Amino acid sequence: METEVTSNKRMQMAILSDREVVMSRVFDAPRALIFKIYTDRKHIPQFWGPSKYTTIVDRLEVRVGGIWRFIQRDAKGKEFAFNGVFKEINSPKRLVYTFKFEGMPGHVILETLTFEENNGKTTLTATALFQNIEDRDGMLNSGMESGAAESWDRLADLLERSKIK
Repeated sequence: METEVTSNKRMQMAILSDREVVMSRVFDAPRALIFKIYTDRKHIPQFWGPSKYTTIVDRLEVRVGGIWRFIQRDAKGKEFAFNGVFKEINSPKRLVYTFKFEGMPGHVILETLTFEENNGKTTLTATALFQNIEDRDGMLNSGMESGAAESWDRLADLLERSKIK
């Protein structure tokens, strides 16, 4: 079962199975730089999540077994927290971690990010493995596609406007 959905001309999304969703996009930057941005507390708030929220990196231990926790705050001060544990770190090729929305305990996603470079451009692929089809559909219905597309648009803007070393 594979259903292709394109959120915009830049990001591709496909439902691979009852439990897997994959998204990918090509960025005009080397993979080592994109990997660094994904694992650096000072850069994460500049692209992670929709721009209508402020993202706070509460905790970021980039090591196998290390914990991450990000808090998003809306304009009225309401907070939404997300956390997980790093399962694999293979810089600059691959990151694997769990993802939990604290507002819905018990639902754990295993996310795998791969960074493939070709001629200075990087294909970032994010595969989400859900515990069951209900969790997958719940995430899809919550705006997963538009949220990821906006985050990656923000990442592309960050790469364009900055001289991150």
